[in-house]
Amino acid sequence: MKKTLLSLAILTSFAAQADEGMWMPQQLPQVAKQLKAAGLKLDPANLTKLTEFPMGAIVSLGGCSASFVSPQGLVVTNHHCVYNSIAVNSTPERDLLANGFLAKTMADELPASPGSRVYVTDEVANVSAQVITPEVAKLTGKARIDAIEKNQKTLVAACEKDAGYRCTVASFYGGLEFYRLKQLEIRDVRLVHAPASGVGKFGGDTDNWMWPRHTGDYGFYRAYVSKDGKSAEFSKDNVPYQPKHIIKIAKDNPKEGDFVMVLGYPGRTNRHRLPSEVAFTFDWNYPAFIQASSETLAIIDRETKTDPAARLKYAGQIAGVNNYYKNRKGMLVSYQGSDFLQRKTAEHNALKAWVNGDAARKAQYAADIDTAETLIAERDAGTKKSFFQTYAQPKFLSSARTLYRLANERTKPDAERKTGYQERDLPRLTSVVEGQDRTYDEKVDKALVLNFLTKYNAQPAAEHDAAFDAALGIRAGMSEAELKAALDRIYAGSKLADKAARTAWLKKTPAEFKASNDSFIKAAVAMYDADMKDEEKQEESAGKIQQAYGNYMKAKIAYMNSRGQAVYPDANSTLRVTFGKIAGRPQGADGTTGWTAFTTVAGVTAKHTGEGEFDAPDNQLAAIQAKNFGKYVDPKLKTLPVNFLATLDITGGNSGSAALNAKGELIGLAFDGTLDSIISDWDFNKAMTRSIQVDTRYMLWNMQYVDKADNLLKEMNAL
Repeated sequence: MKKTLLSLAILTSFAAQADEGMWMPQQLPQVAKQLKAAGLKLDPANLTKLTEFPMGAIVSLGGCSASFVSPQGLVVTNHHCVYNSIAVNSTPERDLLANGFLAKTMADELPASPGSRVYVTDEVANVSAQVITPEVAKLTGKARIDAIEKNQKTLVAACEKDAGYRCTVASFYGGLEFYRLKQLEIRDVRLVHAPASGVGKFGGDTDNWMWPRHTGDYGFYRAYVSKDGKSAEFSKDNVPYQPKHIIKIAKDNPKEGDFVMVLGYPGRTNRHRLPSEVAFTFDWNYPAFIQASSETLAIIDRETKTDPAARLKYAGQIAGVNNYYKNRKGMLVSYQGSDFLQRKTAEHNALKAWVNGDAARKAQYAADIDTAETLIAERDAGTKKSFFQTYAQPKFLSSARTLYRLANERTKPDAERKTGYQERDLPRLTSVVEGQDRTYDEKVDKALVLNFLTKYNAQPAAEHDAAFDAALGIRAGMSEAELKAALDRIYAGSKLADKAARTAWLKKTPAEFKASNDSFIKAAVAMYDADMKDEEKQEESAGKIQQAYGNYMKAKIAYMNSRGQAVYPDANSTLRVTFGKIAGRPQGADGTTGWTAFTTVAGVTAKHTGEGEFDAPDNQLAAIQAKNFGKYVDPKLKTLPVNFLATLDITGGNSGSAALNAKGELIGLAFDGTLDSIISDWDFNKAMTRSIQVDTRYMLWNMQYVDKADNLLKEMNAL
């Protein structure tokens, strides 16, 4: 059988990278010896079987990871992954965020936030030859992108003839290889249980990315399907999904040095990026993002300070922005004190020297490496130019542009529509459009837009988007008062904040859009032609980058293999396995005292202030004070553990991932990393990198002794 580049890339020595790597399931037989040596008691070959245990129990939430823990479709994940669902079901009178939520019966469960999904991966297949056919390989620019997209859609359409499944074709190694993922798309998702924020978000943004940590970051959904077991929209007649496999709760106490693995859907890493991409990201993009995030948080805080209902609407956005704000700040601190760019540059120069050292390699790779560098520099310049404009768009103008694009795409045969606007996309798009008012407040939205519109408008006129300016009725050099007046007019002239008015546009024709007097709809129509031209330019560039970057990655794999180094693909939201051990650190951040592997409830009471982020619930404090930890007490610690560290290679998207012991039993949920090691998204550092997990024993103890969730404990066979 012909080996793919993906498998060839890992046929080399792996011993030096025992804790590094987000491995695709099909790669694991190649590292079976390392898995067994690390302590895995399961057959590594079984981890390649996506419909068998344990992989069949691992699911994606489309941004977080999760796993089935009962035969009745009960899903466990992080508190911060269900946070928005708690928020949209909260009111000032019934604040579920503050007080927590427990459905004592299935009838009490609440619909999750609009667009929530549970994706169960059924199959992953290499379709590289069907995407990059000999004909496609000859193309460049937009023609190449269009041909690739056409082939991807053909593969997806064939896959989705199996009703209820969501299929995607994901790119690996910069477009060098493509794999098709087939996932059951469960569309009826309900909130089952979440602890109070004083548990699930204990420490808040102060402790985010920090150690020691004492956060009960867990929550539960339930997946529902129709009575015949098919994917279906929310209905009172639906029944719980019955997974073929579940993750069982570990009976044995985890301890330092134990094997641990995480199964989940990491979002994105950037370890194969060019030095120029590193420089642009850390010298400009991340600082700009941090500043914009800081302003966003300050504005939301100011505008919602005396409006509890509005603050609840923005609770999910606040949490999300805060998370990335601190993440990027931590990355910058690590970067500024490192030699990362110098090492990256030296490695890249060594690669180019290796390429140029052989005539055949030079002919095959050299031009594309140079081309990739040039094209990416052009793309980064465009990112700078449009940065403030992306923030300066009213929420419902964005909605109007999406709705008008949908109307135009619906005039085409489904197979010819742009990805994202096909019939397969409508259920999710509809649920998102319907629920937008639940996370919207006009005064907040307008304040955010005005802030960034002022910055955008201060740019030279040559850097303005003429269509955007015309649609909003602005021009370069206008005063803030004039900009505010322009925004007041366009907001006042639209009814899209009304759910019924907004959702009606989902089925209207382009002609109806053009005849509308709604200000946001009119603006969307006015911008459409320019939007399409901009998209064509971006796709022309993307096609050239895809071709050049893929060949650069081919050169890099060949070069690293020649040096006996393993090459795994960057994370891309597909199912991955990472493994390591439970371990503290001999030295903490900034030379501080070493970190122990576990924290305990003593830290909860020590940090508790009764205010803000450190306000543990009274009933939890009483239970801790009583020291009745039952079977959850750790025999070595002589108390109840809360969180633990592990040498696991994870990133965003891994949130909620099942942390399993050597037998494949649940011992925790991954939810964070340490601030000084999160730069591992770009530059993995084995000595520093630690993931943070909530210990299953802390979760179960809270459920039993604090929230009285005996119904769920019995369902999980955990009592």
